[in-house]
Formats: sequence, structure tokens, C-alpha cells
Amino acid sequence: MLKKNAVVLVCVLVAVCAGAPQQNPQDVQILRFDSNVEPDGYSFAYETSDGTSRQEEGKLDNPQSENAALTVTGQYAYVAPDGKHYTVTFTAGPNGFQPKTSLGQ
Repeated sequence: MLKKNAVVLVCVLVAVCAGAPQQNPQDVQILRFDSNVEPDGYSFAYETSDGTSRQEEGKLDNPQSENAALTVTGQYAYVAPDGKHYTVTFTAGPNGFQPKTSLGQ
């Protein structure tokens, strides 16, 4: 189950990074990266020099039952090509992916 979750996590990260504004990758630096994987969940966070950031936490609910489910909460932020800052806060779980977007300056 944890391997499957890791594959899903990598796919989500690739999708988010691909959707972010494209710059010369040599200009962007990773300022912070934290990761923690436990038997019943995980968390990670990163921040880059171009204003992109992401924090996410996943927790396995009812791990000993047939109804075990992964609940994920988090947020990601980026600067759009027009210079506006966007933040997406989300929850994902048995009720699907539920994002809330906010526009900054």
C-alpha cells in the first residue's frame, strides 16, 4: 500500500511541477526540502527560489481495517507569468480532491 502511495505522490509532484510557470531550470534553486515517511502516513514540504512551494501530509485512516483510506491535506503556491501569486489549499480522500484557490498580490 505504501509503495502505491509513493507512486501516486510522485505522479502528483510531476503534475504540479509541470503546471508551474516554466523558467530556465538553472536559475531556480531548492531553498528547502523536508520529507518524512512513516508506516501510517507521510509529510513533505519544499520551497524554491522562484516562489513555488508545496506542503503535504498524508495519513492512513483505519489502517487495520478493510476500509483503510489515505487522507491527504496540503497546499501549493506559485507565481504566474503575469506576476500574481496563487495558492491552492486542498484535501483529498474518500470524497475526492477538494481544492480551494486564492489569489495573492
